[in-house]
Amino acid sequence: MLPFLALPALLLTLTAVLGLANRLTLRLPMTIGLVLFALLAALGVMGLDVLVPSWGLGDQSRSLLDSIDFDRTLMQGMLSFLLFAGAMHVDLPSLWQRKGIILLLASGGVLVSTLLNGLGFWALTQAFGVGLPFMICLVFGALISPTDPVAVLAVLKRQTVPASLEAKIAGESLFNDGVAVVVFSLLVGLAFTGAGGHGAEAAHASDFNLLAALGLFAQEAFGGIALGLVAGYLAYLGIRAVDDYVLDVIITLALVTGAYSLAIMLHLSGPLAMVIAGLFIGNQTSIPGISAMSRKHLEHFWELIDEVLNAVLFLLIGFEIMIVGWSWPMVGLILTVIPLVLLVRYIAVGLPVQFIATFKEMTPGAPTILTWAGLRGGISVALALSLPEGAERDLMLAVAYGVVVFSIVAQGLTIEHVIRAKLKRG
Repeated sequence: MLPFLALPALLLTLTAVLGLANRLTLRLPMTIGLVLFALLAALGVMGLDVLVPSWGLGDQSRSLLDSIDFDRTLMQGMLSFLLFAGAMHVDLPSLWQRKGIILLLASGGVLVSTLLNGLGFWALTQAFGVGLPFMICLVFGALISPTDPVAVLAVLKRQTVPASLEAKIAGESLFNDGVAVVVFSLLVGLAFTGAGGHGAEAAHASDFNLLAALGLFAQEAFGGIALGLVAGYLAYLGIRAVDDYVLDVIITLALVTGAYSLAIMLHLSGPLAMVIAGLFIGNQTSIPGISAMSRKHLEHFWELIDEVLNAVLFLLIGFEIMIVGWSWPMVGLILTVIPLVLLVRYIAVGLPVQFIATFKEMTPGAPTILTWAGLRGGISVALALSLPEGAERDLMLAVAYGVVVFSIVAQGLTIEHVIRAKLKRG
C-alpha cells in the first residue's frame, strides 16, 4: 500500500516539473502550459505502451488516474476552495450594478445553451451513425454549457479588460456553473433512469413532472444561496471578534469545508453557496477590529490556495486523455461539436446582451468577447465522468474532453487578441 502522502506528492512533483519545463521553454501562462505539457507527457506514455507493452505503463497510469477519481476530487473537494477563492477577489458593487445581464446569462443563457447544444449534438450523433436518444443528448448539452469559473478567472488575471466587461464575464462564470450543475442533475435523473431503470426507478422516472423539477431546482439553487449567506455571515462574525490572521484563515477554511459538506448532505448547491460566501467575505474590506495586515494575510493565503489548486487541476485535465477511449469517428464528431458549442454560446449570450442593450449601453463587441471568453474546463469533464458507465458516457466524455482542451488552449491563448480587436473596432 502506498503511503498516504504518495499521491499528493506525485501530483505536486509533476506540477512542479512540468511547470518548470513550461517556464524554461514555451513560457505559456501556467494553466495552459500545464495542460499542454501534461498532454504531451500522457501521449508519450501511451506511445511507449504501444512500443513496449510488456512494461504495462498504460495500465499502471490509468489505474493511478482512476484512483484519483477526477469527478469526486473536483466536484466534492477542489471546487469548493477554488470557487470561494475566486469569488473573494471579485468586486461585489461592480457585480451588483450588472446583476440583470449576469442573471440572464447564468439562468436563461444556460437553459438556451443546454437545449441548443443538446439538439445539435443529437443531430450530429445521428449523422455520425451513433444515434443517441434525445434526452441523453440534452444531458450533454447541460454538461458542456457552463463556462468554468476556474478557467475563466485564471485567464482574466492575465488580461486588461474593461471593468464592466470583466464583471459580466466573472459574474456569469461564477453563477452559471451552479445553475448548470442543478440542470444537469435533473436531466441525468430523467434520461438515465427512464432509459434503463426498472421497478421503482422506472416508476420514479415516469412520475417526473415540470413542477417537481422546478421545486428541486429552487431547493438546490436558492437553498445554496441561503446557506452561503448564513455561513458567510457567521464566519464574518468570528473574524470580526478577533484580530488574529491565523485564526481568520482557520475560520475561512472551516467555512469552506463545513458549508460545502453541509450543502452536499442537504442536497443544496455547494457551488452557489461557495460563490455567495466568497463574495460576502471578500467584500468585507472594513471589518471592525481587523487590521490591514490581517486582511492582507487572509487575501494572500486564498490567492496562494487558488494558484496551487489551479495548477494541479489543469495538470489533471491534461492527463485525463489517458482514460478517454478514442476512435477516428469520435475525433470527427469532436471536430464538428467544437464549432457547434461556439455557435450556441454566441446565441446564448447574444440574446441576453441584445435584450439588455435596448435599455442601456453595452460594451462594443460584447457577444463575441463573451463567447470567446467562455472557457470550458474541469467541471464539464467531471460531470461527464459522473455519468453511469456505458457507451453513452464514453462518447460524451471524449467529446467533452476535446471541447475542453480546445477551449483552454485555443481560446485561452487568443482571448487577449480577440478583446483588443473588438474593443479597438468598437
